[in-house]
Amino acid sequence: MTRQELIQQIREKQSFLCVGLDTDIDKMPKSLVERVKNEYEEEEQTYGLLYEFNTAIIDATAPYCVAYKPNLAFYEAYGLEGIAAFEETIAYLKENYPQHFVIADAKRGDIGNTSKMYAKTFFEEYDVDALTVAPYMGEDSVTPFLGYKDKWVILLALTSNKGSHDFQLTEDAQGERLFEKVLRQSQQWGNDENMMYVVGATQGQMFEEIRKVAPRHFLLVPGVGAQGGSLEEVCRYGMIPGEVGLLVNSSRGIIYASQGEDFAEVAAQKAKELQQQMAKII
Repeated sequence: MTRQELIQQIREKQSFLCVGLDTDIDKMPKSLVERVKNEYEEEEQTYGLLYEFNTAIIDATAPYCVAYKPNLAFYEAYGLEGIAAFEETIAYLKENYPQHFVIADAKRGDIGNTSKMYAKTFFEEYDVDALTVAPYMGEDSVTPFLGYKDKWVILLALTSNKGSHDFQLTEDAQGERLFEKVLRQSQQWGNDENMMYVVGATQGQMFEEIRKVAPRHFLLVPGVGAQGGSLEEVCRYGMIPGEVGLLVNSSRGIIYASQGEDFAEVAAQKAKELQQQMAKII
């Protein structure tokens, strides 16, 4: 998906919401677990739970979001059945909701020949639109992901977790913080047509600092909702006029909003509430 196509979807839907598919069987409604146990063979029940939950959430929330972000850890943890569910979830999105931007949250990044194979996996085999990448190993670990037309690298820049301050805010002798160095240096490898940055919603006013270094790049923003990030603050300091330039992710606050049989309907309501807030801001 191109930058302009993504912006067009945001304008049409009046939404820049990304729904995170951090699908955990232990957090699923018991009614769904029981139904899948009755409908699937024992050896396929894990796959069935992940896939059935995902498709229910997707069908319910699709009108209110422009992107989905399955987190690979929540699928790899279940072995082959989990990977199969991830693959089928991507296929379901491609077939039924082709206008939605699909992000594989895998945080890959390694020496060049390994990154090349990671890129092949996600951009050729799975055909996702974007992949999160760790920049710590530098240029040759990132550039293999940048050679695919209309595909995106989303580099970790300033994250929402408590430990982010351990390294990301450290300064060099010139006073440049590590996250600023990542932003400046990486713009020599890619551009605002194929590279985004992860910036956690809990970073608040730091978005103003981010925009000084990366004024036109899209930002993927986790941490709104369950992690306590403020949508209003993110938009005040991080939005690009006329283009938005943000994909704000919510995972647990949407997909686990209800433990009842109405889990999909409640997820839709939570997604709609966020979309309505976004529409007012836009």
